[in-house]
Amino acid sequence: MRTKNSDNETNPGFSDPQNIIKKPRPVAWMAKEFPSGHLIESHLHIRSQLLYASRGVMTVTTGEGIWVVPPFRAVWIPAQTQHQIKVSGNLSMRTLYIEPNFFPEAPEHCCVISVSPLLRELILHAIKMPNLYQPDSPEEHIITVILDQIQNMAVTPLSLTIPKDSRLKEIFVKLSENPGDNRTLEDWGKLVGATRRTLTRLFQSELGTGFGQWRQQIRILESLKRLALNDPVTTIAIDLGYDSPSAFISMFKKALGKTPGQYFQSDIK
Repeated sequence: MRTKNSDNETNPGFSDPQNIIKKPRPVAWMAKEFPSGHLIESHLHIRSQLLYASRGVMTVTTGEGIWVVPPFRAVWIPAQTQHQIKVSGNLSMRTLYIEPNFFPEAPEHCCVISVSPLLRELILHAIKMPNLYQPDSPEEHIITVILDQIQNMAVTPLSLTIPKDSRLKEIFVKLSENPGDNRTLEDWGKLVGATRRTLTRLFQSELGTGFGQWRQQIRILESLKRLALNDPVTTIAIDLGYDSPSAFISMFKKALGKTPGQYFQSDIK
């Protein structure tokens, strides 16, 4: 796996994930720390991954979509999935690498899951165990419980599908660059060469949602990254096109069940 920064190559605490994945056990793990702004370039693994962030926010991008992972959440990445990871805020990442045949009940697609206090403690404990644990040992029993927990965790709505239609993709690129752009769908139609009716139909048929809800999701994901950088809520609200901080906070709470401050400070119950 190549990274944009070369700091890890001289870091005595750095572990090569490829060497860890080769361990002759169905589940292996790794703990890593990354600075804000770090980019892990596009790569894939022969094992599935559970990436857990106890601090900081990860943005995972594949050819299909984007998944934003704040603290107390984790992202599931199936084996052989090409993906890139961008770090917002100093990141404490804990990774489990799981043989697909060992966990046939695993999710088939990328998803963000809520991490319960139990699962969090199990992951943090597993990271301290030897990767070459013995069969039918207490360590293997802990791994079994972790997999059961993963299978039963709730999926959280922290993803965004990347459209394939060239007109929708142009809107996606421009909104990714400026999520606060408040142009109407009719305005976007004039830009990309399609009627409002055509774009409405495309959003529903390809993404299964309306334009307004899809744009709001872009803003929610962007706000999580900005909050991880400790940007003021007022600044985030204005940059994302809201008339006031209260309007942004209301939207955020309605979408995610907590205010921005509560979302990062409270644990999953």
